[in-house]
Amino acid sequence: MTEQWLDDIKWTDDGLVPVIAQEAGSGRVLMFAWMNREALRLSAERGHAVYWSRSRRRLWHKGEESGHQQVIKDIRLDCDNDVILLTVEQRGGIACHTGRHSCFYQQLGDGGWAAVEPVLKDPSDIYK
Repeated sequence: MTEQWLDDIKWTDDGLVPVIAQEAGSGRVLMFAWMNREALRLSAERGHAVYWSRSRRRLWHKGEESGHQQVIKDIRLDCDNDVILLTVEQRGGIACHTGRHSCFYQQLGDGGWAAVEPVLKDPSDIYK
């Protein structure tokens, strides 16, 4: 497969594209992350999500430490060619580094944020 499809994406000045990971079946948004060309190419080739970690400045193979991989079912590009939507099967049921199913576990109410989803596994048991 040629890599012409990567040229169709409107990358940020930093060479990144925002990515939303959505759970296959439930349709729940699990997380938001970034990819560079290499991360997106590897994700498409391997069928497992690979992101770009801005804090670590390196590729981040989702689940490399936790085992909670994201198996890609579908990759879509939005109408402006500047956002990627991954439909994934979340292995182990945990997408968030806090040990929750989704990174979007905080809800606004009464002027503040409250955690409304339980921790499924203590992060200290996930990341050694």
